[in-house]
Parts: sequence; structure tokens; C-alpha cells
Amino acid sequence: MSHRPNRVGEQMKKELTDIIGRKIKDPRIGFVTVTDVQVTGDLQQAKVFISVLGDDEQKENTLKGLAKAKGFIRSEIGHRIRLRKTPEIIFEFDESIDYGNRIETLLHQLHTDDKPMKTNEEE
Repeated sequence: MSHRPNRVGEQMKKELTDIIGRKIKDPRIGFVTVTDVQVTGDLQQAKVFISVLGDDEQKENTLKGLAKAKGFIRSEIGHRIRLRKTPEIIFEFDESIDYGNRIETLLHQLHTDDKPMKTNEEE
């Protein structure tokens, strides 16, 4: 198995963070964190997982802004990473962060609900 897609994904993650953070001036794009980039084995597609600070409307606006800038982002990646063909970029929300936060909240609730009340003699 080739490690190349993983290496390309890591390099793209680094470059995308820089491009989105510094080069794109679209006001719709909020505070974006690139959490992961998964590149297909043939290096044709790159699924970019992002996390956006804000409510659902801000997240949607950010996705629209990134979709509009996709051509520019792809050409920037092409200049920065030496590949025969720059992968097609697909932006997706990283649901794992919200999922993890939800589990954390539920565990915290379980923990506080199950705690028996301590009396002064037990402490």
C-alpha cells in the first residue's frame, strides 16, 4: 500500500490552512479549521474536512464561499505542491468534532446524575 495519498493529504492540509487563512478575502468565509484531508489512491480527489466557528448559517455561508473559491484554491495548491494533476477538492464539515462534544456532554450528564449525594461523615 502506498503512503503517497497520505503524504499528499498532509501537505494539502498545511497549504489549505494557509490559503484559506491568508489568501481568500470572501466575507462569507468565517473562522475555518482544516481538520483533515483524505486523498484518493489515484490522487484524483481530495475530501477536505473543515470545522467552522459559528452557527449553522455561518457554516453554510462559509461552505458557499469556499465552493465559489474552489478554482482559485485548486490553482494555488497546484502551484505549491508538485503533482501531475491537482486533485479535485470537495469540502465537507467534520462532524466528528460535534459528535465528540455531544458524547462528552452526555457522559458529563450521566456522571453528575449518577453521583450519590455525599454526607458530611463520608467526606
